[in-house]
Amino acid sequence: MNVPVMRNASSDTENSSKGSLVVYTIAALGLAIFIRFVVAAPYIVSGASMENTFQDFNYLIVDRLSYDFGDPRRGDVIVFDLPQDTGRSLIKRVIGLPGETIILNGATVTIVNSEYPDGFTLSEPYLSPENLGGSSNMRITLAPDQFFVLGDNRRVSADSRLWGALPREDIVGRVFLRLFPLNEVSVLPGEARYSN
Repeated sequence: MNVPVMRNASSDTENSSKGSLVVYTIAALGLAIFIRFVVAAPYIVSGASMENTFQDFNYLIVDRLSYDFGDPRRGDVIVFDLPQDTGRSLIKRVIGLPGETIILNGATVTIVNSEYPDGFTLSEPYLSPENLGGSSNMRITLAPDQFFVLGDNRRVSADSRLWGALPREDIVGRVFLRLFPLNEVSVLPGEARYSN
């Protein structure tokens, strides 16, 4: 005579739930790692080089993906690895684009390119008069894969005036979100667009 074997339904449900939890945890962890290293990355501002646009402890999300499909534009605020020390990240504003000549004379930035062979003066309303200064007399022509970046606090910023042109390959991405402080939450914070 065959005796039917009784299975514990609650045990099967518990094992199934544990298995699902493991699968969901691995999937969530994989997605978080993918987003962190491919799509977006968090950064915390440290230092005065971008004042008054950004201050210490601003919490930013950097878009790591958009420059895979397009080029940085003048006025974008970017995070990049310092060319001489790729273990250190900086935040600056794109001022000069590949192939352009940038002329700094006092507080004036002049851009010479194929569209403006005589140059045009860059209007920078985001700069505060008390933040002007630092190295301010130079001329540099960028290679096809180089950018010229400056901090908004020119008086204290270590930027392309000090260490030269920024290679495209060192750009991490564009500042996409400011999440802290809460009263300054914004999309594309600090981004500027120019009439020229």
